Amino acid sequence: METTTAPTGSGPLPVLRFLGLVLLGAVIGGVAALFAAGFVRGVLWLNEVLLISPRSRMMFAWPEWLTLTTVAVPTLGGLIVGRLHRSLPERRPHTPADAIAAVQTRRGRLPTRAGAVSALTAMISLGAGASVGQYGPLVHMGATLGSLGARLLRLGRSDDNITIACGVAAAIATAFNAPLAGIVFAHEVVLRHYALRAFAPIAAAALVGHVIATQALAQGALFHVAETAVPRAWEFALFVAIGGLGALLAGGYMHAILGVGRLARRLPLRPDLHPALAGALLGMVALWVPDILGMGQETLRFATIAGAFGSGELLLVLGLKVAATALCLGMGFSGGVFSPALVIGTLFGALCGTLVAGLTGVSQESFVFYAVCGMVAVTAPVIGAPLTSLLIVFELTGNYALTTAALASVTLASPIAAQLFGRSLFDIQLRDRGLDLSSGRGQALLMDTRVIDYLTRECVTLSPDVSLDEAIATLARERHGESYLVDTQERFHGCVALAELEAARQEAGPLRRARECIDAERPTLRSDTTLWAAMALLEEVTGEALAVVDEGIFRGVVYEVHIAHAYLHQSDALRREEHGHG
Repeated sequence: METTTAPTGSGPLPVLRFLGLVLLGAVIGGVAALFAAGFVRGVLWLNEVLLISPRSRMMFAWPEWLTLTTVAVPTLGGLIVGRLHRSLPERRPHTPADAIAAVQTRRGRLPTRAGAVSALTAMISLGAGASVGQYGPLVHMGATLGSLGARLLRLGRSDDNITIACGVAAAIATAFNAPLAGIVFAHEVVLRHYALRAFAPIAAAALVGHVIATQALAQGALFHVAETAVPRAWEFALFVAIGGLGALLAGGYMHAILGVGRLARRLPLRPDLHPALAGALLGMVALWVPDILGMGQETLRFATIAGAFGSGELLLVLGLKVAATALCLGMGFSGGVFSPALVIGTLFGALCGTLVAGLTGVSQESFVFYAVCGMVAVTAPVIGAPLTSLLIVFELTGNYALTTAALASVTLASPIAAQLFGRSLFDIQLRDRGLDLSSGRGQALLMDTRVIDYLTRECVTLSPDVSLDEAIATLARERHGESYLVDTQERFHGCVALAELEAARQEAGPLRRARECIDAERPTLRSDTTLWAAMALLEEVTGEALAVVDEGIFRGVVYEVHIAHAYLHQSDALRREEHGHG
């Protein structure tokens, strides 16, 4: 990521446009904050009504009915979710990965209907007790609202990307009461660059979201940490070690989700029934360990308290939470990965703290440090945002010592996970869909652009049976160095170069046919080939263009110069966007 300068330009118009964008960011922040707060309250209400929350379960008077609802509610929730997902073109909920892809490829458009359906199915999933998170749906919902605002005002692609980031920042700021984390998350994960032109609108959105959450809605913090003792010097080495082990746990967590998704595609069951199957299995396990239901906020809070869980309980709930989340997300429930990662990481850190206390015999005054270090060691690699994770810790606790300890864990966690698994789960999901962000936005843009956008029929096509003399004369008249042999049914036979035709005529006279000079090793493209793949092929080919052929039918050619111009155009657009020129 690059830190860039403020927008340039002369006259009042650029300043007015910039101020208008800041005002739009604030409006989007307010709207996104209200939607996020409504979403959270809707989930909590459903948890109470459907007997998912620990409080409602403890107060319920009929154990037999509670047993039935524990299994039935997630199963019926899965049926509804699966049915609703059938209305989406992809047959799956949209997630933060879709928002990242829209920004990184400069498409800048998120479909409103898909965003609304995804938010609704996420609320149903969470309300019915699925082991998924709420922050992913909130992020995508904020991004969708930002995209909608830009679309209604007919803004350009760069401004659209900024408004998407504004919605994301507001959602994070509202959910965590953490405006700084919201600002950094929008830059670190979504935009992946820092420009002052983007910073001000995003900051306005996060601040408005934070004010609405804390002042207007009086929303409480995720958890509270009392005054803590200062950890001993040697414990910082343990915090670093927790970071390394947490990276491995984060990798296992991510691959468990992806692995269950691959397994689900091979099941002899209709995809819309997969969430119901996952809900039934989840409910049956929850009869014995109800802590795995829902987001697990109560589990998260208790795990930061020394002695609340024994080491065996921590290990059991940790393993079941990973399995339950992988089952729910892999089988099609709608929800995020961040909330479960917070719980899993906190349980892991608490387990480490409990083991250290048992082995060394020291007091557990610094127990919360282990829990928080485990939390960031798992969550930072999962979402690909180490700075955001640290800021969340600082803004939630206001404790600098805790943040410093968390920094020790992130020091190893994020780099190890990035090297072994990938920058984040979102990036791994996009890579599986054919969009690799590991080499930067320039490559991502070329990988998202198809050669059909640069296809042309302005080339020399000849019959395969044309003579050498006629082929050479035609190429000389058209001033081209190569021709494409296409029959009357538009079937492609190959490419011939002028130099090869001239050499063949000198060796054997004018009676030979052009088809005898075809370059058998000359590659071809398909209409859906990416510009990135085409560039890689052109590096190995001497010629002016490559033929585009679909199932043997000649569509046209893509010239090397057009691909070069496309690359330069995309690079210039990125440079202007990242340097604040719109």
